Amino acid sequence: MKLSKTQTGIIVIILFHVVGLAGFYLHSFRPLFLRIVPFHLELMLLVVLINHQKPDFKFVIFALMVYVLGFAGEWIGVHTQLLFGHYHYGRTLGPKLWAIPLTIGINWFLLVYGAGVLLQRSRLKNVWIRILVGTIILVALDWLIEPIAMRFDYWNWVGGSVPLKNYIGWFIVSAVFLGVFEAFKFKRQSAVAPTLLITQFIFFGLLHLV
Repeated sequence: MKLSKTQTGIIVIILFHVVGLAGFYLHSFRPLFLRIVPFHLELMLLVVLINHQKPDFKFVIFALMVYVLGFAGEWIGVHTQLLFGHYHYGRTLGPKLWAIPLTIGINWFLLVYGAGVLLQRSRLKNVWIRILVGTIILVALDWLIEPIAMRFDYWNWVGGSVPLKNYIGWFIVSAVFLGVFEAFKFKRQSAVAPTLLITQFIFFGLLHLV
């Protein structure tokens, strides 16, 4: 049986997260899997981009906007502490520019696009409700990720605890990005990006058991 592009994308996402979870659980393999985290993000980006229905210049502009603005937001956060609080990035997310991992913009795109498409495919018709629900989903995911991020050197908070300011900042930035997603009025997209978002919830939730 020949698999569709969407089915293939979903299988790749789930398979690589299952393998990654095993690598994090096995202490002898954990250093290797931490080193390949940036490549994992890049692979997920490729899978999502391939599965965007009818890609055009508008989609390229959206992706670049989220990447650049996401990177800029993290620069403001790290260098001024105005947006999220006092934190700094570790080595896990890969090479940095101005102390910000180059993959962080990819991460913002994957999260925002995944939440945007998830709500696009829902029964919620009101744009503002979709933005609100999507924002809550992304803040909830960040809340789930934070302890794992500190444990595996994704990033670290000065003082060792996550400030409320971080979640307020995430709420504001996520709402703005999801508003941008809605403004682009993309046609209905496949389940690939939402699958990645849901898989990340499961992945980081299970990592709490390590």
